[in-house]
Amino acid sequence: MKIICIGRNYVDHAKELGNDVPTSPVIFLKPDTALLKNNDDFYYPEFSEDIHYEAELVLKISKAGKSIRPEFAHKYYSEISLGVDFTARDLQNELREKGLPWEKAKAFDHSAVVSNIWIDKNEISTPIRFDLKINNQTVQEGSSEDMLFNFDQIISSVSEFITLKTGDLIFTGTPKGVNGIKIGDELVGSINNLEIFNFKIK
Repeated sequence: MKIICIGRNYVDHAKELGNDVPTSPVIFLKPDTALLKNNDDFYYPEFSEDIHYEAELVLKISKAGKSIRPEFAHKYYSEISLGVDFTARDLQNELREKGLPWEKAKAFDHSAVVSNIWIDKNEISTPIRFDLKINNQTVQEGSSEDMLFNFDQIISSVSEFITLKTGDLIFTGTPKGVNGIKIGDELVGSINNLEIFNFKIK
């Protein structure tokens, strides 16, 4: 399985990091070793001093597809969840300044948090609203209606370049409000007020 991530999919988030607003989806990948499941603790890595949280809606691909047209993209996923794309912001900034790839900052072990709770897309009210709380304080709030590129556009765009397979995960981008985590923090994520994940930083 693959973990496919979409960057800069919310205008306010692109602006808060000083990035240009994209005209097509920004795509990057994480390996399967990036997965952190079962509400397991996240252990702060030694190679960074500035790990940022990024809460994102996640799609699970339900059948294989290539060059999928947008009007058919809804047939290729059936479940939605919430995850966290952890980013070593200090490393990312250093790599970007040198014109180097982001993998060290984005694809490290356990940098892709995924819940075991998945919601049938036909049973979820839209627009899909989600939030992230740290130590009982809301730090991010997002809505699917604020995405630059919706689910169908994302699936279509990704499948133009990368064949999608059953079980692949697509992280669909994060809204504004990203910031650093610290040891001892407790992260709780919800979709439409339903708690999806709850884990700690160690």
